[in-house]
Amino acid sequence: MSILILIVAIALPLINRNLTSILYARITSILFIYAGALAFNAFYIQSIGSGIGVYSGLFQITQISQLFDSFICLIGSLIIVSWPLLINTSINLGSNRYEVNINNMISNYPTKYSLIVLMSTLGATLLISSSDLISLYLSIELQSFGVYILSSLYRNSKSAISAGLKYFLIGGLASCIILLGCGITYTFTGLTQLESIYSIVSVSNNLSITLGLSLGIILIFIGFLLKIAAAPLHNWAPDVYDNSPTIVTIWLTIMPKISILILLLEIHSQIGIVENTNLLLMNNITTIINTVSENTSYLLTNLLLIISLFSLILGTVVGLAQSKIKRLLAYSTISHLGFILLALAINTEQSIESFLFYIIQYSITNLNTFLIIIAFGLVIHNTITGELKNIQIEKVTGAEYDINYISELKGQFFTNPLLSLSLAICLFSMAGIPPLIGFFSKQFVLYSALQNGYYFMSIVAIIVSIISASYYLKIIRVLHTEEESNAITIKSINSEEENTIINSYHSFLISSLTLSILLFILKPTIILNSTTLLTLSLFNY
Repeated sequence: MSILILIVAIALPLINRNLTSILYARITSILFIYAGALAFNAFYIQSIGSGIGVYSGLFQITQISQLFDSFICLIGSLIIVSWPLLINTSINLGSNRYEVNINNMISNYPTKYSLIVLMSTLGATLLISSSDLISLYLSIELQSFGVYILSSLYRNSKSAISAGLKYFLIGGLASCIILLGCGITYTFTGLTQLESIYSIVSVSNNLSITLGLSLGIILIFIGFLLKIAAAPLHNWAPDVYDNSPTIVTIWLTIMPKISILILLLEIHSQIGIVENTNLLLMNNITTIINTVSENTSYLLTNLLLIISLFSLILGTVVGLAQSKIKRLLAYSTISHLGFILLALAINTEQSIESFLFYIIQYSITNLNTFLIIIAFGLVIHNTITGELKNIQIEKVTGAEYDINYISELKGQFFTNPLLSLSLAICLFSMAGIPPLIGFFSKQFVLYSALQNGYYFMSIVAIIVSIISASYYLKIIRVLHTEEESNAITIKSINSEEENTIINSYHSFLISSLTLSILLFILKPTIILNSTTLLTLSLFNY
């Protein structure tokens, strides 16, 4: 309903003229919060149990889907509300004061951005609840189309258009693989509903059906792994993330990954559960039939372990050579996906709990990191430089206020200490330094891996975690390396304090998220109890 209302508001000139672009952002943020509250309210439905089928079984509402619907809406509202505002400034040059209007220095908020992110988020929430191959494919396409447009949002930027085109081509290839997997699954089973497919897995002793079903599900998994840029299917991600505007890169690195990972959790865990039940009920059947029935789960587990191993190694080793900050964070994301997929591959109650917790902490930490980078871009690229007789204002339009190279952050601790400390806390958390939230997420994954005998993967994860700390420390070292600058400080018209051109919402989000990362150890029960209950609801019904 909100999407339809916004389409009408944008289409009608009478309404569109009276609504500023920033007001569209605020309205969209409120819509996200309200939608998230509605999803969260479903927890009061006692009969939800293992799930409630809706729309003739195309979607299934579970406690996990409802919680992550709320979480996605919350993250979406935080991203939308952090869009930079426009202000007036003045310059103080000794005893002289010059007023400078920089309203045109930052491009205005694209009105259609609100509509696009709402449609993409609708696809993400539908994908989480999908219980049919048809709804699954339509949902991932609805989510993906919005993200393709977002990556090329700034039409005047060649790099943004290049990123959007590359993302569209790779995303189209991934969609074809998913569609091929769905077609093969339907060919061998005659079914599209996932619950029925799980039942076929649990009772079938026909080798051809089982192998065909395994091939179809593996192709679906490969398509989704390509969409989330898990190694070695990751080559497109650093280029797309680097060339997209930072405000869009936040969306690319968080929102699509949450929905896809939760869907993979639903499929993999359900197949594991029904096959384990099948083995308990078929003790008298021959060893050949047991091997056949184990086939799908066994192949999926090994696929996820291989992808996890590649993601851990490539995301860390290749990240060491990066000089651009968004490319480095792209490889950091790939490395984190290695931990997430390792937890998913183990597929026990303890590992799934660590899987859910890792997704939540990754989203919070990654969001805060990119919000800080946007803030640094506004600070650095909106300084006025030059002599009194020849003042030059760096004009910033579109994505040009973004931070591209790590070297641009040189010496920022001495001019913006709070932002620098916040970024350092986020990077330490990503590296897994205790007692930050990132340390506990890696600890839980490694503990569950060791408990289930995955010693080699645990050793690799520990080694790459230590190595990856070096490129996080490289950014922190640059931040604390002093650099002399003759730049003229921008001052606010109504205040003599330094103007960072960051709106109050942006500042509040950075401070709140930083404190949640820093002080998690003081009140960990909120997140931990939630993930524990969700895991129990998945494995015990």
